[in-house]
Amino acid sequence: MNLALSKPLPRRAMLRGIGAALALPWFESMNRAIAKPATLKGPPLRCAFLFAPNGTIPDEWTPKGSGEQYETTPMLKPFEKLGLKDDLLLLENLWHKRTKGRNGHWPKVPAWLSGGYVERGVGSELDTGGTTVDQVMARELGQHTALPSFELGIDEPRTGVDNVGGGFPRILGSFISWRDPHTPVAKEIHPQHAFDRLFRTRAAPYAPGMDPDSPAARQSLQADDASVLDAVLDDAKSLQKRISNNDRLKLDEYLESVRAVERRIEATLKPPKRWINKDGFTMERPADKMPDQHAQQVKLMLDVLVLALWTDSTRISTMMLGDAQSGATFDFLDGVSGSSFHGYSHHREKEDKKDSYRRICLWHVEQAAYLLSKMKGLDEGGSSLLDNSMVLFGSSIKDGNRHTERDLPLVLAGKGQGALRPGRRIRAPKETPLCNLHLSLLHRMGVKADKFGDSTGILDGLS
Repeated sequence: MNLALSKPLPRRAMLRGIGAALALPWFESMNRAIAKPATLKGPPLRCAFLFAPNGTIPDEWTPKGSGEQYETTPMLKPFEKLGLKDDLLLLENLWHKRTKGRNGHWPKVPAWLSGGYVERGVGSELDTGGTTVDQVMARELGQHTALPSFELGIDEPRTGVDNVGGGFPRILGSFISWRDPHTPVAKEIHPQHAFDRLFRTRAAPYAPGMDPDSPAARQSLQADDASVLDAVLDDAKSLQKRISNNDRLKLDEYLESVRAVERRIEATLKPPKRWINKDGFTMERPADKMPDQHAQQVKLMLDVLVLALWTDSTRISTMMLGDAQSGATFDFLDGVSGSSFHGYSHHREKEDKKDSYRRICLWHVEQAAYLLSKMKGLDEGGSSLLDNSMVLFGSSIKDGNRHTERDLPLVLAGKGQGALRPGRRIRAPKETPLCNLHLSLLHRMGVKADKFGDSTGILDGLS
């Protein structure tokens, strides 16, 4: 008899070792666990928000016509190429009224997930006018996971005030997640550090005051340098004896996924070796080198995001593919050189600049498609990680050239465990608050709320 039948795994089962702990993905051996009524009887519902800066080309994003079915436009082609069209809801006519007529970038970013009215200022007294929807979810659901929420990004936070852009602190455009109107939630931009937040159980190589030449210090350093999988290998072997054959295959797939991300991080970052002063002076681990290529950094962060959701390390996550005026260059794309993404967004309909802008916008859609495709390919007992998630992808402006805030480019992916009916477009009445969507997502995540931001009700037609 399979031991999984008589001794089921708890939902929060983990593989543990020296300096590391791996939360496990959903196994069928967990379905048989008999516990309190609050115990999950299936995979949990997740919600993620993927932000792209600098808008898009409107007539290459929005399909013609008005019906639920639509013909894929050029900007949406990456989704179709990966077989994701039936996993998407294309949302139209949503906006944030409180961003109308204001600066093109800075105040629109924190408002994307809150709908708040963002105040001008010198930076010492930030006021975004609201808490973001992800943090409202995290307050309600965060106690169920190791990380209440997981914030990722690519760019370092900005400093100073943009007096040319209306007197807004630039830091406003550096964060889409806000714990309250005055406090942004720190995002991790370093792939290795983001990975370590999921799987490492200590931040320092060894305890303060420990003799650096002692056996304990050497063991601690070796464990921290080792693969996470090497650290938990004994526990993994023990687990294999307790789970079903299907779960053994899934465990192998999961461990190989973790190993693959580790290898890529090692290959791209190549962290320096540690140094210990023989006179007893101990040095904190130096910051590791960031990936040389923007594309490498983005892919690694997306992979870490997938692992975070898959292992139920968190159920709420945000990721910024760039800040409000992303200065990232995209020389690695054919036909793009020189100017920054923000610079190309102001193409003034000059075809050479517009073409470069088009290629960068398409690349961002490709990254979203990559994320969704990875999630769709991960089985959770007959449904996929994407089926058990709701992922909003989009920008805080529609037309990057004109900074328009109406009819934002938005895609909602996943089935939300049956709470969403994808494969369609939803054309809401013009100037429908985006906060109507946020309120609807709150309800689907089990958060009771009568109103959110400037919502006027829930968004009809999602299910």
